[in-house]
Amino acid sequence: MKTTDICDEHEHQVNVAEPIGFRNFGGREEFSGKIETVKCHEDNSLVRAALERNGKGKVLVVDGGGSLRCALLGDILATLAQNNGWAGILIYGSVRDSAILATLDIGVLALGKHPKKSAKKNEGAANIPVYFAGVIFVPGQYIYIDADGILTSATELTLSK
Repeated sequence: MKTTDICDEHEHQVNVAEPIGFRNFGGREEFSGKIETVKCHEDNSLVRAALERNGKGKVLVVDGGGSLRCALLGDILATLAQNNGWAGILIYGSVRDSAILATLDIGVLALGKHPKKSAKKNEGAANIPVYFAGVIFVPGQYIYIDADGILTSATELTLSK
């Protein structure tokens, strides 16, 4: 479903993220699903823990504080996510191994890329509401992402067309 069509038909049921410069790094440009979250700062331990679980019908939203000083996702974790059925990953931070990410059948949006890996200290929190781009991302709610934008909704949406 295109975000433009969702906005047209469900204008009062969606929250639209501000266009703060997210870039597509994955092999899927459009993806959607039920939100799971991780809040971390320059430590991707909880990102790995989330992506190790079954992600069928889910999108992992990672609040990395907007850090561009290291990557929270690379080819190994993205492949793990793909193999575990995740629809995609939205990262308020950076990724690495971008050439490989582009070949994987998973959606990946992030602010940028950085070659440095993150720390592994098991710091952060999982499945809590996180806020960035003017939107609160709530676990269990729904997210819709394509080239035109990022939307969230309290309920799963369908189009009548």
